[in-house]
Amino acid sequence: MGSITAITFDDMEQGPRLRDTLKDLEHEGLLSLDDAAVIVRDMDGKFKVHGQADRGVKTGALAGGAIGLLLGSIFFPIGGIVLGALAGAGVGASFRVGIDKKFIENVQESMPNGSSAIIVYARQADPNAVRAALEPYHGHIFQTTLESDAEDTLRRQLDK
Repeated sequence: MGSITAITFDDMEQGPRLRDTLKDLEHEGLLSLDDAAVIVRDMDGKFKVHGQADRGVKTGALAGGAIGLLLGSIFFPIGGIVLGALAGAGVGASFRVGIDKKFIENVQESMPNGSSAIIVYARQADPNAVRAALEPYHGHIFQTTLESDAEDTLRRQLDK
């Protein structure tokens, strides 16, 4: 099982920048994200939430499309692919491992105007790579499911 961590920032730039940094770590194989949401609250108090589609839905849609292609090639190829992908996405969504919308709302309620936040659901991570990647960021842990020693390390890294 992965961990969920929400970090808030006192400006509108750090949340989106950290998401890009974490995506780079993921491409390097040093982090495995199941979901990530960036929240930006502008100076007028309006929110923009940028999410990452949950892997369960993506995987389900791809698997469903492949099964639909296989079965549909006998009956009706294009319809089989579409129906298979839709059914697969539905199955993937039922096993949702992503970030709960209510949790996103709770984070939003705590954010002042001109701030940002990132909520990350990570399956696994190289702690040294993540620690190094967090070096330029200064935020506050809103909530996390990390074990206490990992949480303490993260707090020290963000509070520098």
